[in-house]
Amino acid sequence: MSKWHIEGQYFETCNCEYLCPCIFTNSEALPTEGNCDFAITMKIDKGEKDGVSLDGLAYILLMRSPGVMAEGNFTGGLIIDEKATEEQVEAITAIMSGEVGGPMADMAPLVAEFKGIEKRPIEYKQDGAHYSVKAGELLDHACEGVPSVTVEGKILHIEYADHPVNHRLALAKAQHSKFNAFGIEWEDSSGERNAHYAPFSWTN
Repeated sequence: MSKWHIEGQYFETCNCEYLCPCIFTNSEALPTEGNCDFAITMKIDKGEKDGVSLDGLAYILLMRSPGVMAEGNFTGGLIIDEKATEEQVEAITAIMSGEVGGPMADMAPLVAEFKGIEKRPIEYKQDGAHYSVKAGELLDHACEGVPSVTVEGKILHIEYADHPVNHRLALAKAQHSKFNAFGIEWEDSSGERNAHYAPFSWTN
């Protein structure tokens, strides 16, 4: 089997009201809108697959769950930074499809239809507890961590979560989200929708 590892920073926003019920029910609850549209941004600081460097690349997994997430039937696709080479696109796709093992191998059976890959320039920014990414006209989202009122300078977290990226997630709110790809359209700027972020370190 291929040898690979990636590590870096992730954040996501979804169309659920804060706090997304999937996270505290082990994905057994109905999303607040009936379906869940979610965008998982991953920024690789260091990584490689079979000798192909993935350092510095960012990509977004944009998916729709039509109901309870544990029941699957997800549809969606990948948006990958346009600077990625063909070999890098193939490596990222293999990792995110779960075909080479790792955390996404458990999520793969939930995906009913993978609608493909789009390449766009990805503008990724991080400043403390604020994260944002823009991928051309396909996606524009940002979030801010929810501060603790008991420990100054700290962000609320949830631990032991059923999530493929990390089992410890910061709680955050989406400042804005705009999705327009793979048949998924969503836009909100209320500041009351769900978000999370965390470091990640994946390998097979």
